[in-house]
Amino acid sequence: MTVDVSSRSLALLGAAAISAGLLGTVVHNNRAVTGLGAMDSHVHMMGADAGEGAMARPTTTVKPLSCEKLPNVPGHSITTALVEFPPNAYTPRHRHPGSVTAFVIKGALRSQMEGGPAVTYTQGQTWFEAPGAIHSFAENASATEPAELLAIFVAEDDCGPLTIPLPN
Repeated sequence: MTVDVSSRSLALLGAAAISAGLLGTVVHNNRAVTGLGAMDSHVHMMGADAGEGAMARPTTTVKPLSCEKLPNVPGHSITTALVEFPPNAYTPRHRHPGSVTAFVIKGALRSQMEGGPAVTYTQGQTWFEAPGAIHSFAENASATEPAELLAIFVAEDDCGPLTIPLPN
């Protein structure tokens, strides 16, 4: 399903997610909008409802690197982002607009798509998320070493939020 929303609607959605503690920052037009309206260069995802002690787990940082319109696919763009997982970092249940390919640059990440098994991916491995697929969780498999992945999103042109939090 595709939902067409305005910049104002995205800002209001982002502010609601921020105030609910689900998301520290929302990205729109390749810029991040925080609850105070300040511009930032990255997104923090909080470890909400990840079991005992989840709120104490480190946050995952998503740094948009680029967003370009696809000239051969009118109405769509490709966004590349670096996702940093400090040791023991956790990302709760969420989904992404459009299609996503993830490539592990460093470390090991444990990830589960709804209805599938949890899988540990190591450096050089990839996974794909279909449009609208629910990502049950993603976490750094190590409590002592950081991990990173490169995420490539193909979605509608607005370069809006890269992650949409969902209730557990």
